[in-house]
Amino acid sequence: MSDLNEISKGLRWYVVHTYSGYENKVMISIQKVVSNRGLGDKIVAVRVPVEKVLEVKRDKEVEKENKLFPGYVMVKMEMNDETWHVVRNITGVTGFVGPGSRPTPISDQEVADLMLEEEAPAPTVVLSFKVGDTVQITGDVFEGQIGIVESISDDLSKAHVLIKRGRRDLPADIDTSHISPVK
Repeated sequence: MSDLNEISKGLRWYVVHTYSGYENKVMISIQKVVSNRGLGDKIVAVRVPVEKVLEVKRDKEVEKENKLFPGYVMVKMEMNDETWHVVRNITGVTGFVGPGSRPTPISDQEVADLMLEEEAPAPTVVLSFKVGDTVQITGDVFEGQIGIVESISDDLSKAHVLIKRGRRDLPADIDTSHISPVK
Protein backbone atom coordinates (compact mmCIF):
# COMPACT_ATOMS: atom_id res chain seq x y z
CA MET A 1 0.00 0.00 0.00
CA SER A 2 2.99 2.33 -0.32
CA ASP A 3 1.20 4.22 -3.12
CA LEU A 4 -1.22 5.59 -0.47
CA ASN A 5 1.21 8.42 0.25
CA GLU A 6 0.64 9.60 -3.31
CA ILE A 7 -3.19 9.36 -3.21
CA SER A 8 -3.99 12.61 -1.47
CA LYS A 9 -2.19 15.44 0.14
CA GLY A 10 -3.87 17.09 3.11
CA LEU A 11 -7.00 16.34 5.09
CA ARG A 12 -9.92 14.87 3.17
CA TRP A 13 -13.11 13.01 4.07
CA TYR A 14 -13.13 9.26 3.39
CA VAL A 15 -15.92 6.70 3.71
CA VAL A 16 -15.16 3.60 5.78
CA HIS A 17 -17.33 0.50 5.36
CA THR A 18 -18.23 -1.32 8.60
CA TYR A 19 -20.32 -4.25 9.70
CA SER A 20 -23.92 -3.10 10.02
CA GLY A 21 -24.63 -2.00 13.58
CA TYR A 22 -20.94 -1.41 14.37
CA GLU A 23 -20.84 2.23 13.20
CA ASN A 24 -20.70 3.81 16.68
CA LYS A 25 -18.27 1.18 18.02
CA VAL A 26 -15.95 1.81 15.06
CA MET A 27 -16.18 5.59 15.57
CA ILE A 28 -15.27 5.28 19.27
CA SER A 29 -12.45 2.82 18.53
CA ILE A 30 -10.93 5.15 15.92
CA GLN A 31 -11.13 8.07 18.35
CA LYS A 32 -9.40 6.01 21.09
CA VAL A 33 -6.58 4.85 18.79
CA VAL A 34 -6.05 8.41 17.52
CA SER A 35 -5.84 9.65 21.10
CA ASN A 36 -3.53 6.83 22.26
CA ARG A 37 -1.14 7.12 19.30
CA GLY A 38 -1.13 10.92 19.10
CA LEU A 39 -2.56 11.02 15.58
CA GLY A 40 -4.90 13.95 16.22
CA ASP A 41 -3.22 16.00 13.48
CA LYS A 42 -3.67 13.25 10.86
CA ILE A 43 -7.12 11.89 11.75
CA VAL A 44 -9.11 14.93 12.83
CA ALA A 45 -12.79 13.92 12.72
CA VAL A 46 -14.94 10.80 12.73
CA ARG A 47 -18.69 10.99 12.08
CA VAL A 48 -21.64 8.65 11.76
CA PRO A 49 -24.16 10.74 9.81
CA VAL A 50 -27.52 10.62 11.57
CA GLU A 51 -30.85 12.34 11.27
CA LYS A 52 -32.55 13.27 14.53
CA VAL A 53 -36.29 12.77 14.47
CA LEU A 54 -38.82 13.70 17.15
CA GLU A 55 -41.67 11.23 17.39
CA VAL A 56 -44.75 12.17 19.36
CA LYS A 57 -46.19 9.13 21.13
CA ARG A 58 -48.98 9.54 23.61
CA ASP A 59 -48.12 12.75 25.42
CA LYS A 60 -44.33 12.47 25.13
CA GLU A 61 -41.89 13.59 22.48
CA VAL A 62 -39.19 10.98 21.95
CA GLU A 63 -36.02 11.90 20.08
CA LYS A 64 -34.71 9.16 17.82
CA GLU A 65 -31.58 8.98 15.70
CA ASN A 66 -31.75 7.32 12.32
CA LYS A 67 -28.46 6.52 10.59
CA LEU A 68 -28.36 8.07 7.13
CA PHE A 69 -25.91 5.45 5.83
CA PRO A 70 -26.05 2.23 7.87
CA GLY A 71 -22.75 0.40 7.63
CA TYR A 72 -20.63 3.49 6.91
CA VAL A 73 -18.50 5.90 8.94
CA MET A 74 -17.01 9.17 7.63
CA VAL A 75 -13.40 9.95 8.59
CA LYS A 76 -11.54 13.21 7.91
CA MET A 77 -7.91 12.25 7.66
CA GLU A 78 -4.63 12.59 5.86
CA MET A 79 -4.33 9.39 3.88
CA ASN A 80 -0.96 7.67 4.25
CA ASP A 81 0.30 4.19 5.12
CA GLU A 82 0.11 4.77 8.88
CA THR A 83 -3.41 6.22 8.97
CA TRP A 84 -4.69 3.65 6.46
CA HIS A 85 -3.44 0.79 8.65
CA VAL A 86 -4.82 2.38 11.83
CA VAL A 87 -8.35 2.71 10.43
CA ARG A 88 -8.32 -0.49 8.39
CA ASN A 89 -7.33 -2.62 11.40
CA ILE A 90 -10.13 -1.42 13.69
CA THR A 91 -12.48 -4.26 14.66
CA GLY A 92 -15.66 -3.97 12.60
CA VAL A 93 -14.06 -2.16 9.63
CA THR A 94 -14.24 -4.03 6.33
CA GLY A 95 -12.42 -1.43 4.24
CA PHE A 96 -12.46 1.98 2.59
CA VAL A 97 -14.88 2.90 -0.16
CA GLY A 98 -13.13 3.29 -3.50
CA PRO A 99 -12.25 1.36 -6.63
CA GLY A 100 -10.21 -1.72 -5.89
CA SER A 101 -8.06 -1.16 -2.83
CA ARG A 102 -7.62 2.59 -3.41
CA PRO A 103 -9.50 4.75 -0.87
CA THR A 104 -11.21 7.64 -2.64
CA PRO A 105 -12.01 10.91 -0.82
CA ILE A 106 -15.53 12.27 -1.18
CA SER A 107 -15.97 15.53 -3.07
CA ASP A 108 -16.39 18.94 -1.45
CA GLN A 109 -19.98 19.01 -2.72
CA GLU A 110 -20.75 15.69 -0.99
CA VAL A 111 -19.18 17.01 2.23
CA ALA A 112 -21.46 20.05 2.02
CA ASP A 113 -24.54 17.92 1.20
CA LEU A 114 -23.85 15.65 4.19
CA MET A 115 -23.13 18.68 6.41
CA LEU A 116 -20.07 16.92 7.84
CA GLU A 117 -18.36 20.23 8.60
CA GLU A 118 -21.43 21.78 10.25
CA GLU A 119 -23.35 21.24 13.43
CA ALA A 120 -26.19 18.75 13.26
CA PRO A 121 -29.50 20.14 11.95
CA ALA A 122 -32.46 20.66 14.26
CA PRO A 123 -34.53 17.54 14.90
CA THR A 124 -37.41 16.80 12.56
CA VAL A 125 -40.79 16.40 14.24
CA VAL A 126 -42.83 13.31 13.33
CA LEU A 127 -46.41 13.29 14.56
CA SER A 128 -48.31 10.12 15.33
CA PHE A 129 -51.53 11.63 13.93
CA LYS A 130 -52.63 13.53 10.82
CA VAL A 131 -55.44 15.81 9.66
CA GLY A 132 -58.77 14.02 9.96
CA ASP A 133 -57.66 11.65 12.75
CA THR A 134 -59.64 11.28 15.96
CA VAL A 135 -57.41 12.24 18.88
CA GLN A 136 -57.48 12.54 22.64
CA ILE A 137 -56.18 15.63 24.43
CA THR A 138 -53.66 14.49 27.08
CA GLY A 139 -52.84 17.85 28.60
CA ASP A 140 -53.91 21.48 28.63
CA VAL A 141 -57.37 22.77 29.59
CA PHE A 142 -59.15 20.14 27.48
CA GLU A 143 -57.38 17.12 29.00
CA GLY A 144 -59.36 13.90 28.48
CA GLN A 145 -61.50 15.32 25.66
CA ILE A 146 -61.85 13.68 22.24
CA GLY A 147 -61.68 15.63 18.97
CA ILE A 148 -60.83 15.58 15.28
CA VAL A 149 -57.70 17.22 13.89
CA GLU A 150 -58.77 19.89 11.41
CA SER A 151 -55.34 21.34 10.61
CA ILE A 152 -51.71 21.30 11.77
CA SER A 153 -49.40 24.33 11.88
CA ASP A 154 -46.46 24.50 9.45
CA ASP A 155 -43.93 24.07 12.27
CA LEU A 156 -45.94 21.08 13.63
CA SER A 157 -46.17 22.67 17.09
CA LYS A 158 -49.96 23.26 17.18
CA ALA A 159 -53.01 21.46 15.87
CA HIS A 160 -56.46 22.95 15.31
CA VAL A 161 -58.82 20.40 16.86
CA LEU A 162 -62.62 20.28 16.86
CA ILE A 163 -63.46 18.99 20.33
CA LYS A 164 -66.74 17.07 20.72
CA ARG A 165 -69.02 18.94 23.16
CA GLY A 166 -72.55 17.55 23.02
CA ARG A 167 -74.15 18.52 19.70
CA ARG A 168 -71.52 21.17 18.98
CA ASP A 169 -67.85 21.03 18.15
CA LEU A 170 -65.58 23.43 20.00
CA PRO A 171 -62.56 24.60 17.97
CA ALA A 172 -59.25 24.81 19.89
CA ASP A 173 -55.56 25.18 19.07
CA ILE A 174 -53.71 22.52 21.07
CA ASP A 175 -49.96 21.94 21.46
CA THR A 176 -49.13 18.75 19.50
CA SER A 177 -47.26 17.33 22.50
CA HIS A 178 -50.65 17.18 24.30
CA ILE A 179 -52.37 15.11 21.60
CA SER A 180 -52.39 11.36 21.10
CA PRO A 181 -54.28 9.33 18.49
CA VAL A 182 -57.31 7.31 19.54
CA LYS A 183 -56.87 3.70 18.55
